[in-house]
Amino acid sequence: MIRWRDKTLNMAHIGRERRDHVTLLRPTYIKAKMAASGGESSQAGPDDLFQNFYSEVKQIEKRDSVLTSKQQIDRLLRPGSSYFNLNPFEVLQVDPDATDIDLKKRFRALSILVHPDKNQDDADRAQQAFEAVDKAYKLLQDPDQKKRALDVIQAGREYVEHNVKEKKKQLKKEGKSQIVDEDDPEVFRQAVYKQTMKLFAELAIKRKEREAKDMHERKRAREEEIEAAEKAKRDREWQKNFEETRDGRVDSWRTFQAKGKSKEKKNRSFLKPPKVKMEQRE
Repeated sequence: MIRWRDKTLNMAHIGRERRDHVTLLRPTYIKAKMAASGGESSQAGPDDLFQNFYSEVKQIEKRDSVLTSKQQIDRLLRPGSSYFNLNPFEVLQVDPDATDIDLKKRFRALSILVHPDKNQDDADRAQQAFEAVDKAYKLLQDPDQKKRALDVIQAGREYVEHNVKEKKKQLKKEGKSQIVDEDDPEVFRQAVYKQTMKLFAELAIKRKEREAKDMHERKRAREEEIEAAEKAKRDREWQKNFEETRDGRVDSWRTFQAKGKSKEKKNRSFLKPPKVKMEQRE
């Protein structure tokens, strides 16, 4: 991870430099600088003194420009920010070992810089940046969430350290110099930063896949629940209809049976055998 205190200014340093900036604008400061320069001050002309003064002012402004509202909004919404901003420490630009007081100070300063009210000419993007800062701070306010983030950062560091050891072991086996790029602290920090970002991204992808799977399971369970409820409703309605029409079905059956018996009686009356005539003998 790129350390904020290595790359930018912490808030105490910012306040000190801003005071220095104001001091540089005071005439007494210019006189003191001229007196401190001794003989050189008598030789240097007003243009040279002003140029030195202007150069110092521009250097401070250049350092302070890192914290401008526009640059912070651009940083928080840069391409790939959906993955960069998964690391709450990277969002707030603080070290993982920052204290709660440091986190609070940094959150306040950064949230003011990117607040939509302060950036009304770019309110939509400022709102997105503000939400990213707010989300990161709230995550670090949760002890469990903060611990998980620290675990990811530690895992990234251990992964890089392991790779460095393996590289050196292989170089030693080949009889070569065991000096590797990661021996440079800056290169090592860059490697840890990249690996940490990769781990945060992998965890986010797995979490989204798990959430999608859970949503699918809940949807399927809900559909099965609805189908079971509709089937139970149909069964109840069928049973109710069956009970309500029971008497009608019984009456119809009795009527049918009664009609059948009457027809049978009528048919039997037409089937009487003919009378047998006796033959007469002469």
